[in-house]
Amino acid sequence: MIKVLIVDDSAIVRSVLTREITAAGDMEVVGTAPDPFVAREMIARCRPDVITLDLEMPRMDGITFLKKLMEHFPVPVIIVSSLAPKNSEMALIAIECGAVDVVAKPGIAYSIDQVVPDLLAKIRAAALISVDKLRKQLSTRTSRGSLTVTTNKIIAIGASTGGTRALELILPTLPRTCPGVLITQHMPAGFTKSFADRLNTLCDVDVKEAEAGDAVLPGRILVAPGNYHMVLKRDGARYVVEIISGEQVHHQRPSVEVLFHSVARHAGKNSIGILLTGMGADGAVGLKAMRDAGAITVAQDKESSIVWGMPGEAVKIDAAQFVLPLMEIFPKILRTG
Repeated sequence: MIKVLIVDDSAIVRSVLTREITAAGDMEVVGTAPDPFVAREMIARCRPDVITLDLEMPRMDGITFLKKLMEHFPVPVIIVSSLAPKNSEMALIAIECGAVDVVAKPGIAYSIDQVVPDLLAKIRAAALISVDKLRKQLSTRTSRGSLTVTTNKIIAIGASTGGTRALELILPTLPRTCPGVLITQHMPAGFTKSFADRLNTLCDVDVKEAEAGDAVLPGRILVAPGNYHMVLKRDGARYVVEIISGEQVHHQRPSVEVLFHSVARHAGKNSIGILLTGMGADGAVGLKAMRDAGAITVAQDKESSIVWGMPGEAVKIDAAQFVLPLMEIFPKILRTG
C-alpha cells in the first residue's frame, strides 16, 4: 500500500484527492495538510511514500517547503498546480529543487476525470523512486556547451517521470552547432511552454515550444506542446514538425511513440533516438522502429534513471543500440554519429 500525504490549502482539493486516491485501492492517504507547517508534523509521524504538493499556500510557499523537505527528509514529491503561467514557472523551479513530476490541478481547464488517472499513475511511479537516486541527481551539475563534435543528424528524445530534470542536465552541454533536437516530454498543456522557455535560458542552443511548420534546424530544440502529438515531416529538402491532436497513445498526448515512429519513417538512418527515464512503455516500440530504420538508438541506464520503465522496456525488446548513464549519452552518440 502506497502511503500518500496531500498538502494543499484548498479543503475541496484535499477532499477530492483523498477520495480518488483512496478509491484506487493500492494507495492510502495517511494525512492531509492545509500548509507546510501542519505537513511537517505529519511527515514525521506518518512517513509517507509520496507527497502531493500545492505551490501557493499560506504561511510558507511550496518552493520554500520543498527545499527544506529535500534537505531534511527527502521523499518523492508530485506538484499539483493550476495552469497559470506563474504557477507553471514555479512548478519547473520545484522540479529543479527536487520534485519528481507535475500534474494539473482539477478545475476550469481540467476535470477530475482528466486529472486523476494521470495523478494515480505518477504516484505509483514516484513510490518506486530511490531517494538515493533523487539525492544524487539533485547534486549533479553540468557545464554549458561542453561538447564540440557534432553531426548532421536529427535527434529525437522521449522522457517522462524524472525527464525534466534529466533534460536540464544534458541539454546545456550541447553546442550551438548540434543537430536539430525534437523532444517529447510527458507534461500537461500549459507547462510545456514554460519548460521550453526555461531550457532556453539554460542552453546555448535555441529552445522553443514547437508550433506547426517549425523547421528542424541545427542549434534548435523543439519541445512537443502539452496535449498534442509532435511528428516529423519532410517539406521538400527540409524537415519540419507537424502538431496534431489524435488519440492518446500509451495514455499519453504527447506520446514518444508517435514522435519516434515519424522520425523512423522520415529520417531513418539520419536520426538518433534517445529514451530517457520514465514510467510505462511509451516510446519503446518506436525506438525499435528507429533502430530497424538504421538510426542510432540509446536508452538511459537503470542506475541513472529515476524510473527505469520506458528505457527498460526498450532494452527488453532490443530497441537500444547503447544503454548509457545520463551524462554519457551525448558524448557517445555525437562521436558515434
